[in-house]
Amino acid sequence: MLAKGQTVIQMMEQLAPKHYAMPDDKIGLQLGTLNKEIRNVLVALDVTTEVAEEAIRLQIDLIIAHHAIVYRPLKHLQTDTPAGKLYEKLIKHDIAVYIAHTNLDVADGGVNDMMAGALGLSGLSHLEGVHTEKLKKLVVFIPETHHEQVRAAVFNAGAGGIGHYSHCSFNLTGTGTFLPGEGAQPFIGRLGQIESVTEVRFETIVPEGIERKVIQAMLKAHPYEEVAYDLYPLELKGRTFGLGRVGKLAEACTVADLVVQVKQAFSVETVRVVGNLQQVVKKIAVLGGAGSRYIQASLFAGADVLITGDIDYHSAQDALAAGLILIDPGHNIEKIMKSHVADYLIKHLTAKKYTTNVIASEVDTEVFKFV
Repeated sequence: MLAKGQTVIQMMEQLAPKHYAMPDDKIGLQLGTLNKEIRNVLVALDVTTEVAEEAIRLQIDLIIAHHAIVYRPLKHLQTDTPAGKLYEKLIKHDIAVYIAHTNLDVADGGVNDMMAGALGLSGLSHLEGVHTEKLKKLVVFIPETHHEQVRAAVFNAGAGGIGHYSHCSFNLTGTGTFLPGEGAQPFIGRLGQIESVTEVRFETIVPEGIERKVIQAMLKAHPYEEVAYDLYPLELKGRTFGLGRVGKLAEACTVADLVVQVKQAFSVETVRVVGNLQQVVKKIAVLGGAGSRYIQASLFAGADVLITGDIDYHSAQDALAAGLILIDPGHNIEKIMKSHVADYLIKHLTAKKYTTNVIASEVDTEVFKFV
């Protein structure tokens, strides 16, 4: 059974929810339609002409990419321009393009976690917080006979987490009353007769991002025709998600040795380094993409080194003066997301018994050559 486009993207947005994205970031469906069956998905860093040709050759129906193909407002769609030719090629072959950018950077298991994992960093924290979960309290009244069933369904959907604790709830037994009216099909009781039932008032915490999923799970597990439940907004804040990661190497090493690790981890031949190659370092900050403006955040976090791309000359001078080592392996190291996202989608599609195929793009979209 092939998955619909919307189904594939629902799985993608479980990994990288859209509300994690930075303001004005160009994410989501940028071209084509998701209202179709998907035979083949291609995961790419960039959508270039070469990637589009790869997609056509592989009979791809959907490209999931990290970098937007429509970043600035379009003034025209002329098919004799490079961008216009690309859009025309994709449209003619009915290839949809979906973008997960800063939401994939921020997400747990996203680009920055992939980078940190490739270097074996531990004790991770983020460089800059960009999104704090809003929390709600779910209160639902459950017949005592189905209490454990409903509670398990709610927890399995992701509710009940407070800090490092899971399955958090409050449960109070009492008596519920109701009178089934004409047209009702009561699970307990008879039409026209007031019924008293031993019920449990079950309360738990629900992150706003999974509210719909939790409510659906609760309603499916609950035996009542009409379920009495409430959702209250809370002043208590949930987890904070952010850009970049800071962590520690398994063992301290020189910058020169770290450069070797970076080259191996991200499959690059050259890097730019700012600072003393013989300095011993331990605490490392990583950030996919262009990271010049995260120098101060790295210093504040106590990092010895910032590994990121697109460092400009004056930012490099500032880092050198402040004593922060910079390693710039280029923006293109975000290509690490291709295999990770492909593996994630394969796992989740297979679990649902879908036959949709997912392929990591093999096109090298690095634009710089070092000679």
